[in-house]
Amino acid sequence: MPTEQEIREALRPVTDPEIGMSVVDLGMIREVVIEGDAVEVKMVLTAPFCPLASFIAEQVRRAAAAVPGVKEARVTLLDEPWDPSWMKGAI
Repeated sequence: MPTEQEIREALRPVTDPEIGMSVVDLGMIREVVIEGDAVEVKMVLTAPFCPLASFIAEQVRRAAAAVPGVKEARVTLLDEPWDPSWMKGAI
C-alpha cells in the first residue's frame, strides 16, 4: 500500500503552469486519502475558474496513479479559495 509521503513526492514534479511552482510546494494538495490501492487527492486551484483546471487535475491524477501499488487514482477539486500562506516555507 502506498503512503501519503510517496504520493506527495510523486506529485512534486507537477507544476502550476501559470506560477511555475510545484502543486505540493504551493499548498494546493490539501489531503491525500488512501484506501487500500485507491488514492484520492483533494486539491484546490490557485485561481477560481482556472482555465487549466482539468489539465492540472489530470497531471496530478497521472502522477498519483504512477506510484507503485496504486491501482486507482482520482482527483477532487475542492471549492475553497487557495491561500498563499499554504506555500511551503511561507511565514
